[in-house]
Amino acid sequence: MAPVALIYCAAGNPIFARAALAAGWLYGARLPDWYDRNLPLYFADQDWRAPNRAAYMIALARVRPNMATVLDLEYPEQGAEVLSWAKEAAEYVERVVIVPKVSGVIDSLPRSVGGAAVVLGFSVPTSYGGTEVPVWEFQGWPVHLLGGSPQAQRRLSRYLNVISLDGSMMQQQAMRGRFWSRQSSPRYRSCWWQLSEAGDLRTEGVPLECFRRSLGAVHSLWNSEQP
Repeated sequence: MAPVALIYCAAGNPIFARAALAAGWLYGARLPDWYDRNLPLYFADQDWRAPNRAAYMIALARVRPNMATVLDLEYPEQGAEVLSWAKEAAEYVERVVIVPKVSGVIDSLPRSVGGAAVVLGFSVPTSYGGTEVPVWEFQGWPVHLLGGSPQAQRRLSRYLNVISLDGSMMQQQAMRGRFWSRQSSPRYRSCWWQLSEAGDLRTEGVPLECFRRSLGAVHSLWNSEQP
């Protein structure tokens, strides 16, 4: 399996961002929101619920990340508008991520636009959002996984050509004193462990330690031969 780019995308916490980079992850942020400009930004996302094209493109022109999402493709008639966003974004990035959220539109999409490669974004269903497009419509395309749990993302890799992924669930759980492990917790029967379950009874620095453990476990998940 080719290496998958793992992206920490929760730019409001510079301490966690630096921990992610130290663990071999890349940095992502929703633009034009705040992010740590002292760190290299690999991936840019935009607010799909309240898109602001002008502000987003200005930010892309300034930052020039490797890849960036554009307006979500939520209904067939929106195709021309989404491709217009993609063509403008292509001036500043190497890869444009188009996020189809309606069935039957993927076959009409180009493989490249404005000199940038097109990657399809699969929005992993969560309470925040998600796509209802069947996974088989994404087959044959390079795919970026947007959000979701580590185990849900890994399951999708059985069916999709995943080249990159992002998410902030590890941070959300770390703030609750939990970390992700490839082994199920004996107490909760889930992959999310309380730090005390692992024999670590510290009372200081719990969120950061949980986050670091999750980073390492997910990195191992995607970089080992074990399925």
